Amino acid sequence: MSLFTINKKLPPGPRSSMAILSFLLPIALWCAVSYLPFLWHPQTEITDSGSVSYLRVGTLVDNDIFESEAIKALEAGKELPQGIPANPVYLPAPHEVAKAFYTAFTTEPQRRSEEWLHESLWSSLQVIFWGFIISSLFGIPLGILAGTYDFFSRLVEPFIGFFRYLPAPAFGALAVAILGIYQEPKIAIIFIGTFFQQVLVVANTTRKLDPALLEAGQTLGATNRSMLFRIVIPGILPDLYRDTRILLGWAWTYLIVAELIGTSSGITWFITQQARYKNFDNVFAAIIMIGILGLALDLLLAWLGKGLFRWQKNQ
Repeated sequence: MSLFTINKKLPPGPRSSMAILSFLLPIALWCAVSYLPFLWHPQTEITDSGSVSYLRVGTLVDNDIFESEAIKALEAGKELPQGIPANPVYLPAPHEVAKAFYTAFTTEPQRRSEEWLHESLWSSLQVIFWGFIISSLFGIPLGILAGTYDFFSRLVEPFIGFFRYLPAPAFGALAVAILGIYQEPKIAIIFIGTFFQQVLVVANTTRKLDPALLEAGQTLGATNRSMLFRIVIPGILPDLYRDTRILLGWAWTYLIVAELIGTSSGITWFITQQARYKNFDNVFAAIIMIGILGLALDLLLAWLGKGLFRWQKNQ
């Protein structure tokens, strides 16, 4: 079987290989940029300042500045500065990030105001959890009603269609004024960023229900209530579950914005503090941790979905 056949799935072996390769390729590119100086090392790390007084051992300078100072020293017959190719401080090598990933969980924060990485992650997870749960409690039922009954569709969708274009961060100051400075305004931003999209996505999924099922229910004399609870909702459950997985990822994208308002806490505070002190290895470690958490959660939900909806091959 060709690997490039249109609309055909790959066999299990090649599919797993491609999934692994999708992670290995970016890591390989990162390694190449970090460890192969001829690819991209725009700066020089000073190992010996030589006769140049303002250069300090361990500092980074641009290559053209280093070369200029080396030429001046050579022409003057003075001691040459020495250095090795290096990347800017904002692009640490993979092994530095791996080390930071480990030490973030094992080394006590240097400053009293800082939190451990796991404390920051726990705070962020609570914000995501409550924001998404509250959004789903209201958004999913409203979306099903809008997708089932034209009355609810006409009543709510025009306004939601307008409101979803309003950026959630614009409500940050208002959320702090109403809800205070702690976790509540952050949860509100997650809610605002997710709820309005959720209603429209669920309504659209509900409308895709096979009309033959509804016609069969009407032919058999089912009431509106029984059609909603015994045909519509069971019929869309697999797709609704898939939508929820996608929207959960959407909620994560609002986390960084949400945690910029109110009190300083969560993974955003951790990243901001580490960036302020130029600990970019810790910044990368925190960002990667967010990705790992999100992917692990999605894989868990996908695995649960396969058990819940066994008749859906693509769940």
